[in-house]
Amino acid sequence: MSAKVLRDGRVGSLVEPDDRGLAYGDGVFETLLVHEGQPVWWREHWNRLLRGASVLSLPAPDELQVRRECESLLGKTDRAVLKIILTRGSGGRGYRAPVSPVATVVVSSHAAPSPVREPIALRWCGTAIAIQPALAGIKHLNRLEQVLARAEWSDPGIFDGLMCDTEDRVVCATSANLFALVGGRWLTPGVDRCGIAGIARAWVLANAPGAAEADLSAAEVSHADALFLCNAVRGILPVSRLGLREWTEHEAVTGLRRRLAEAQPAFAFGEQ
Repeated sequence: MSAKVLRDGRVGSLVEPDDRGLAYGDGVFETLLVHEGQPVWWREHWNRLLRGASVLSLPAPDELQVRRECESLLGKTDRAVLKIILTRGSGGRGYRAPVSPVATVVVSSHAAPSPVREPIALRWCGTAIAIQPALAGIKHLNRLEQVLARAEWSDPGIFDGLMCDTEDRVVCATSANLFALVGGRWLTPGVDRCGIAGIARAWVLANAPGAAEADLSAAEVSHADALFLCNAVRGILPVSRLGLREWTEHEAVTGLRRRLAEAQPAFAFGEQ
């Protein structure tokens, strides 16, 4: 990993000890796939970062500077993962935010994950996601629920776990959005109460005919005709098993993966 810290127009390597992102999770972040040296879906990620900043009343960072520092980290790297963190910056002790905050931006480059060659197995998580409409949809820094959920298993055969909210509605996987084929339509949980409005999720909603948001119970998900997870690093990942339920490869998933690969070559089957 390599990283840079941007604050008040200057570039350094250290985050201040009183940074509110470190102390309170007071910030937002984006994780982008890099393919052939270029960030995939940069505009979509940047716009979501700005939406999250607006919700939290964070100062908007300078896009040109952030993009420039990201490119300097990547150098000639062909495939990697970029992470951009935006915090309110230093603020001392206490929850009250500074009147005139100076934002901190941390950009880092990481090795791309190994390709997923086969359909994945999932499990149900016991940790629930709290309902908080004020933070719903944005990718804020507080991910302790996901940390707790991911600690529930160590079986390498389980790729991810599905999480419900505190009213037993299915929300997402720990690190991806979920789609279920129900009644011939791709349905995904809404993100108006909790959860993240994923970039790959938005692509599916815009490009899969009839795809829509819906409240889904665990039983409905388990009885769906097909499932897949999606995120901006992995693309679309077919699900072969959830608990005791198993699925064979479904042409609806294969077709959608093919369409995504045509639109974004970074997600060609061999690259995922």
